[in-house]
Amino acid sequence: MARLLITIYDSIDAAPVGGLLCCELCSANPPYDWGGPVRNTIDAMERFALLMQEQGEGDSVEAARIRKYQIWTEGLLRSLDELESSRYAALRFAKLLNVTSFEEMTPEDRLNYYNHIYFDKNAFIRLFSVLDKLGTLMNEYLGLDTENRMENHFSFFTVLRNMRHNGLHPELAEKLEALYEPRREAMGRLRRRRNMEIHQMNAELQDDLLQVLNVKREQPHLENIDENMVDLNEGWELVYLALALVFNHMCKKGEETGASRLRSDRKWRR
Repeated sequence: MARLLITIYDSIDAAPVGGLLCCELCSANPPYDWGGPVRNTIDAMERFALLMQEQGEGDSVEAARIRKYQIWTEGLLRSLDELESSRYAALRFAKLLNVTSFEEMTPEDRLNYYNHIYFDKNAFIRLFSVLDKLGTLMNEYLGLDTENRMENHFSFFTVLRNMRHNGLHPELAEKLEALYEPRREAMGRLRRRRNMEIHQMNAELQDDLLQVLNVKREQPHLENIDENMVDLNEGWELVYLALALVFNHMCKKGEETGASRLRSDRKWRR
């Protein structure tokens, strides 16, 4: 699939005039190797999209409804790609920062810092966006009825709570809970940062505010970027592992539904 790739130059000297970043739409040299467990996620999503395409053939209302799941899945694939590109860039710029306070920063450090902040924010906002899109797809395809059982406006975590409380698809719910539980604290910190960014204050302004409120006038320190990147990596793991679980489960359900529909068609033709 076409990927929005972020080419990050190894040094300031290698960068073109105008900044460090060159963003282009292309289909080669990805910043991330889609291998290992992430490859399993991509395969499951592509298999489900193909299944929905095959089952959605025709002009009926039901066929159109099924094709909608194909379109949603393809959108999720793009969103996953954009999330990983943002995560990659945030990590890359974080590695270029070897200072702990603003006063130590050179102009080059400041450029790296603000580029890091940009992609870090982009990543943790996209992370929850991907999860919520997954929750919407799960809710409709699996018939979870979260909007009536729990609340009208729901997130991925509301869907998960609905599954647990109402005994829906218990095997899948148990596996998703097992993924989430060891990452609960990291996700809580990421959620607070997301809410702060969206509803209260930009991430870079938080550091500025800490400087203003520093009554002891000590040398102002940056937030712990390394710890933030550990949290972001844990969130990324939760996303791609949850996607793999859900799409493998939905593939199984889709294949069973397709086989049942085929048997019904054959019986009707007799």
